[in-house]
Amino acid sequence: MTSIWSGLAIGAVYALVGIGYNLVFIAYTTFNFAHAQLMMFGVFVTYWGLVVAELPVLLVLLIAAVVVGLVALVEELIAIRPVKGIHAHLVTTLGMATLLDGVTRLIWGDQVLKVPPAVPDATWTVLGGRVSVVEVGLIACVIAVTAALTVYSRRSLTGLAMLAMAEDRDAALLRGIDVKRLALGVFVFAGVLAGATGPLVGPKTFAVATLGAALALKGFVAVAIGGFGSLHGALIGGFVVGLVESLTGRWLGSQFPTIAVFAVLVLILLLKPAGLFGTTRERVV
Repeated sequence: MTSIWSGLAIGAVYALVGIGYNLVFIAYTTFNFAHAQLMMFGVFVTYWGLVVAELPVLLVLLIAAVVVGLVALVEELIAIRPVKGIHAHLVTTLGMATLLDGVTRLIWGDQVLKVPPAVPDATWTVLGGRVSVVEVGLIACVIAVTAALTVYSRRSLTGLAMLAMAEDRDAALLRGIDVKRLALGVFVFAGVLAGATGPLVGPKTFAVATLGAALALKGFVAVAIGGFGSLHGALIGGFVVGLVESLTGRWLGSQFPTIAVFAVLVLILLLKPAGLFGTTRERVV
């Protein structure tokens, strides 16, 4: 059970990355390959706020959310908006990811920095396994975020407009939806969410300049397993990746988790090519 709790916690981190991917996918029908780097940047800002500046946790959370949101805004303006075409967006966001990796190394270096927990870190025994407060917080946070976003997308006018935009941007525009402004808002919100979760993610992953690349890979696998465009699919996909990684490492050794994760991915895509909760649409051409 200890391995299961640990797998669910790291899976929650992957799910948060996957949710960010899917938010941008819904808004732009493309991927922001720099989203994991935005989350990494939020972790480093959290480290600066808690360790270097010794600021209160809530203030650090607010600073991380604002800083990463502003970085996401800049990314949208220079890497998304001026470029036309899905394939071009993949290249420009990948370039932005490389740029953020370099900026992070210039500011904080390559050393591994320990991010202290936002609350006193205690360990509980639950169902026979040991689980920390940080791990419980991560699991609860990603479930709450997924539930809130799902309800908002189905019950609010803005959420319904976003779904309409994902279905057909031209038709949404003809219905009076400000597509560009709404897409920008979704992109910035994804960045704000990545920054605001820094105080929860940091104690689990630490602050290291290679964090973005690692999260990008596992987050994308989580989205592929759960289904592109599905928020609850990203949640389940993240948990699947985390559990497979944790249990394989415990039973087979540290060399096999990545192999096992991709084996599960291939198996799921062979059985359901659109992912567990993904859908395919047939169009007359």
